[in-house]
Amino acid sequence: MKKHLLAAFGLLFSLMSVHAQPDWRLALPWNHPFEKPRPYELADTARVAIIGDVMMHTRQLSYDCKPFLAAISSRLAEADLAVANMEFTLAGPPYSGYPAFSAPDSYASYVRDCGVDVFLTANNHILDKGKSGLERTLAVYDTLSGIRHTGCAATAPADSASYPLIVPVNGIRIALLNFTYGTNASQGFRWPKVNRMDKADIAAAIRRARSRGADFIVALPHWGEEYQLRHNASQASLARWLAASGVDAIVGAHPHVVQDYEAITLPDGRIVPVFYSVGNAVSNMSAANTQLELLVTLSFAKDGLGNVTLLPPAAEFLWCSLPGRFSDNYMTLPVADFTGHRAEWLQASDYDKMISTLERVRSGAGIPEK
Repeated sequence: MKKHLLAAFGLLFSLMSVHAQPDWRLALPWNHPFEKPRPYELADTARVAIIGDVMMHTRQLSYDCKPFLAAISSRLAEADLAVANMEFTLAGPPYSGYPAFSAPDSYASYVRDCGVDVFLTANNHILDKGKSGLERTLAVYDTLSGIRHTGCAATAPADSASYPLIVPVNGIRIALLNFTYGTNASQGFRWPKVNRMDKADIAAAIRRARSRGADFIVALPHWGEEYQLRHNASQASLARWLAASGVDAIVGAHPHVVQDYEAITLPDGRIVPVFYSVGNAVSNMSAANTQLELLVTLSFAKDGLGNVTLLPPAAEFLWCSLPGRFSDNYMTLPVADFTGHRAEWLQASDYDKMISTLERVRSGAGIPEK
């Protein structure tokens, strides 16, 4: 059981600054603040940490994965629930990276051991090794103690049970909806199923979530245009539809870069935060902006009368350093912990790249600094 945390949240959104002794708070991009209940009204709170694409490129296969997420494992473990997008298959040997991923089974166990509780499987690479690869991936996940997964299902009963995936956290029932715009390989079979960006299917999952007593619904779409710092019209349209349909928060992935964020205010006054893309969690990517990423934390509260409240969300910039840069391995680093420590890098130019990328993404995605 993860440690129950009662955090006092302000009305500001937490992201990284580039200064040596920064004020990490940034101004919210919306005017209507999230409701902040008085502490004595809170009976239960739940913090859900979400990271982006966990990948295993060909070069990564040559390295011991233990350092990959070590620097953020405490953050994942301290959350009441941690979620990661697993953008590879477990199709068995021979192992391979891009364009058709198959990682060792031990990689999934490693991510679990770093504090992740839920694996997201609906992404464009999940059919890289065809039907058998997907079936084997789901079968391995089913055997992992402490892990739940959503996004794909081997059978109709499994689909009903995992779409939505409802996870009780400190007395709060949180429903997770994971779906993808598509897959790189075509799916010529009904089962196993990959959750698609189909409104009828999503709407049915939302109805099931509410009928099963979900207090909050979080949508986790795999969508958008790769390497674009701003969301597109299709993402905006679907986000508004999801919000109007009853989703309480949206955290997306797929573009491999951090995209902009906003809050959708509905006619009834409900506010739905949208993080269009959190970027990669760990990968071998080094193209512009692909090493910077977000860890998003959604916080929920439920009082003794059963009233539920979405608390102000938070996010933190991370940096995936490649071998020979910060250390001799891949390491995903919290930017806050390493800003101002340029001398600790094996290759100082990677530190400079981290800082310049942060500035460029802030500007390109319109992420304000306080």
